[in-house]
Amino acid sequence: MNIIFLVLVGLLFASGLFDVIKWKFNLLAIGALAIAWLAVTYNSFINLRNRAQEAWADIEVQLKRRYDLIPNLVNTVKGYATHESSVFENVTKARNMAMGAQGPTGEHAQAENMLSGALKSIFALAEAYPDLKANTNFLELQRELSDTENKIQAARRFYNTNVRDLNTAIESFPSNILAKMFNFSRMEFFDLAEGDAAQSPVEVKF
Repeated sequence: MNIIFLVLVGLLFASGLFDVIKWKFNLLAIGALAIAWLAVTYNSFINLRNRAQEAWADIEVQLKRRYDLIPNLVNTVKGYATHESSVFENVTKARNMAMGAQGPTGEHAQAENMLSGALKSIFALAEAYPDLKANTNFLELQRELSDTENKIQAARRFYNTNVRDLNTAIESFPSNILAKMFNFSRMEFFDLAEGDAAQSPVEVKF
């Protein structure tokens, strides 16, 4: 948007239009162009920031869905493997840490990755219990969790794309001048490990 605007201004100057207009009107025209640029750039920042925030809200919805599924999953597996208490404790601890994290920070991403690793251990544990693997409730939870993790990854990529566009506008000249004036700040990317814990469990030896 800024590049297009600057190109149009450059074409106006190159056309010689300002040379045939009295200097007082030139000043008014230049002032009007400056105000128009400020308005367009400011609104562009607002739009980019709102899109990034909306994209983050979509991630939070999917993360909450995953948090809600985990207790049911743990209880289902626990019914077949009651002696594997350390696995269940690790999953619960990882879930609580992830739920306590705020915003798209590096610590939050690390907590989510730890939770994914803990979930892999749950599904790896299920490999040793054929009856559990055939349990209808377990299969449905596995399907829902897999679907949720795919949606999390899609939402994360969409969020990071919007953050990239916002950060590029904040760092680029001349829009970076306006960004500093109105305190528009960079947003953090949300980096998660790719992969589906429900479909690609880590190997656990018994």
